[in-house]
Amino acid sequence: MKVELLYFEGCPGYEELLPRVRELVGDRAEVELRVVESVDEAERVGFLGSPTLLVNGEDVDASAADRSDYGMKCRLYRTDEGQSHAPPDEWICRALDGAA
Repeated sequence: MKVELLYFEGCPGYEELLPRVRELVGDRAEVELRVVESVDEAERVGFLGSPTLLVNGEDVDASAADRSDYGMKCRLYRTDEGQSHAPPDEWICRALDGAA
């Protein structure tokens, strides 16, 4: 299983998310950090903003497949509880379980 956390330098959201992701992933995989450095790179890799969490190349946000607003921006995740700068644990666990 491959778990990647994509972000841009200076993003506070990824620093908050990283310990949670490492805890949820446990010993199933190494969490790879990947810095996105330009708009061109963001478009090339499908970066919807920082932080973006991919499990085996798939965004943990199921609605991400329908989006194309790539760029260098802070990402908001829309959930039933409102907006957040990080995906909910349940999304992460679902992606991890689906990839196992």
